[in-house]
Amino acid sequence: MSSFQTQYGLRLSRELQQMKWDEFKDMLSGLGPDTPLGRMVSIRSEDDPEILELFSPEQKRIRMEWRTRAAKDMSQEDMDNFLETMKQALIQAAGGR
Repeated sequence: MSSFQTQYGLRLSRELQQMKWDEFKDMLSGLGPDTPLGRMVSIRSEDDPEILELFSPEQKRIRMEWRTRAAKDMSQEDMDNFLETMKQALIQAAGGR
């Protein structure tokens, strides 16, 4: 995953077998918005209409594909919980609370 390499300088293909699950989860939740995964999560979870108006066609496509697929696979409660978890992880990564 290029986000781990971007933020931590780790190649998961080499490190994952020795990494403990708790360590992986902590690192995943700590990924910042400047990583590829952080940007993707940000696009997928954005709900502010003013920001959505500024999205490029590619960003709109990514967001729509995610929402369409996720709506088919996930209950609304599960979706809300997932998005809140990712939001909190990104806030923490950015130094917020």
